[in-house]
Amino acid sequence: MQKMLFIMNPCAGLRKANKYLPQMISIFNQGGYEVTTYMTAGPGDGTQVVKRRLEDFDLVVCAGGDGTLNETISGVLQTGIDRPIGYIPCGSTNDFATSLKLSGNILQAAQDIVDGTPVAYDVGQFNHRYFSYVASFGAFTRASYSTPQSVKNALGHLAYILEGIQELPQIRTTHMRLELEDEVIEGDFIFGAVSNSTSVGGILTLSPEQVDMCDGKFEILLVRVPKDPLELHECIVALRNQKYNCNMITFRSAPSLTIFPEPDMPWTLDGEKADGQSVIQIKNLRQAVRLIQNGNDHAVKQIQDGGASC
Repeated sequence: MQKMLFIMNPCAGLRKANKYLPQMISIFNQGGYEVTTYMTAGPGDGTQVVKRRLEDFDLVVCAGGDGTLNETISGVLQTGIDRPIGYIPCGSTNDFATSLKLSGNILQAAQDIVDGTPVAYDVGQFNHRYFSYVASFGAFTRASYSTPQSVKNALGHLAYILEGIQELPQIRTTHMRLELEDEVIEGDFIFGAVSNSTSVGGILTLSPEQVDMCDGKFEILLVRVPKDPLELHECIVALRNQKYNCNMITFRSAPSLTIFPEPDMPWTLDGEKADGQSVIQIKNLRQAVRLIQNGNDHAVKQIQDGGASC
């Protein structure tokens, strides 16, 4: 019987995963796994337990939001031990799970881990930290880490939108220079994202035709401040239609880049705050982690949301 380290964030999303803990463990047991469960107690806890315990297990599974997945991936990469990762998305937004088309049904996601196979995906390195799908700055990025967990739990994804609206009067441009392999981009921007995902913040979406999550390249999206309402409308239409060809938007793909921003400008990594720095090196670690996906072609069995609570 294989050994599984199961890391669960009991505060994620609407906390709905908590009442399904016995059923999830039962699914894993029936799939041939001996499960050790660990409930995270605060930020960074998931990374630390992975670093302490990973070598004793055959795989690690996490249940939570994008931040919980980030901590799990960071722990695996910091140990240097190659283990497959399973992900049960139950946060407020679940951007990365949306890109991977993971099931939003908690018990189905658990079954998919049992039935699935590991697939290699890229990971981003932001100086000495890691991100699974996005490093971003500017408009609306603050909402992901400043919104209280209780508000996220009560309102779900709507909480991010409401908090983002409150940011509008405070939005300012930031000047930066970005050095890519064969190009230098410099200007004043109100938003930027270095991503490996088709969904950012549950609001901005990139075309699946333009995003390959295991090709060793990031998608880089930069938005300049519109000069007038006409340019603002043009920018909104371009983002909505995923046609990044207007004057306010710069869209590129690159395996790495160096950024020279204002040093006090905050960033977010997978929705978690990252302090600003005067020089930021971002690298794509191609196919650095293996995430379990159920690639079976047969119809997915629907599991009803019944059962006992803890």
